[in-house]
Formats: sequence, C-alpha cells, structure tokens
Amino acid sequence: MDIKYFGHAAFYIKTNNTRIIMDPFDPYIGLKFPKTEADIVTISHHHKDHNNAAAVTGNPLVLDMPGEFEKGGVRITGYLSYHDKEKGAQRGENILYKLETEEGITVLHCGDLGVEPEESFLESIDDIDILFVPVGGFYTIDAAEAETLVKKIEPSIVVPMHYGSPKLKPDLAGRLAPVSDFLKKFGAENVKPIPKLTIKKEELEQEMKVVPMEISS
Repeated sequence: MDIKYFGHAAFYIKTNNTRIIMDPFDPYIGLKFPKTEADIVTISHHHKDHNNAAAVTGNPLVLDMPGEFEKGGVRITGYLSYHDKEKGAQRGENILYKLETEEGITVLHCGDLGVEPEESFLESIDDIDILFVPVGGFYTIDAAEAETLVKKIEPSIVVPMHYGSPKLKPDLAGRLAPVSDFLKKFGAENVKPIPKLTIKKEELEQEMKVVPMEISS
C-alpha cells in the first residue's frame, strides 16, 4: 500500500487493485488539489474543504454516507459521528471511514471528528493498522483529545492531519494548532515528515509509530 498526503484531511491511497481519495478539498483553503484519478472517493462531511469530489478524475464510487460498501476488493464502512460536541448542533454530522483492503491492511480516517467516540464504537471497529486523526482543534478534536483516542484505538501507525500549516490560507491556519502540539505528546517532535508511506501487512510493527507526512502536490 502506498499513501500520499495532499494536505488538510485529504489522502491518496493505492492498494494492489484500487485507488482511493479521502476528503478531497477545494483550493479555497490555500492548497492546490493535485489532478488525480481514483476508483473510490470518501467524503466525511459536506464542507467544501472536504467534499470536492469533482476534482477527482475517472469514474469513482463517491461515498458520503454511513453504511457498508465494496469496490475493487476494498470493503468500506462508514460510521456516523459528529463535527462538534453538541451532537452536530454547531457543525453537523461527520463520517469516519474504515477501509479493509485486499492486502489485509485496515485504515481508519476520522474526518472532522469533533468529539471523542463512545466506547461502543471503539469496540466495533476491531483492529486498525493505520489511523488518520485530526489534531488541530477548533473545528475538530485537539491534540490532547487525539492523544486519548490514539491510545484507545492502538493502531500500528498514526498519521496526524487537519492542523495549522503556513501553506493554508491565514484565517484557516490561524485557527488550527500546529502539528507539533500533537507530535510532542508522543515524543515525535523531531521526526522528519515523509513524502510517501509505503507499507506491507507483514511490515507492521507491534510498537505504535507516529508518522508525519509532507504535503504532496
């Protein structure tokens, strides 16, 4: 499996048979969305920094709702959650998407998760190999809440997302905490971001790793 980070909450995942885009954004956030073809697109919620499916070429299956789906050997499960701590009263609903790939690797993308999930949800998702978790606060859970969630899920690899970056437009970047706030909680503040994450199931380690990623263009 190959993973690239397009910035904000957008990821490109390539398995043996399938290409997946998660939370494609509108360029209004200050980043250019790379021209990319995919077979599956997941949308955690319909805010334009997460739902720009029109930017993805090909004829992808676009998912924007909870439920169970399958394409190209990848099983996708969407779980309903909230964008805030008031059951969606402030910012609406949010969908977490779990991918179970033909390679045996499981991925969980938390979208704009605004509240820590209930224990029943954590029990239902089973083992997660790779976790994409928002850490910037304001619109989502913050670094401390993300730390708690990570320790409950216990994935093999944690990739932080949705944090303040100088590449984002100033009013958005200014509301989000930097990724360093989260990295410090795991002693990973000196870990160099990588341009691409390539992983095989047999290479996953028991000891959890936090892996910051460079923004690909």
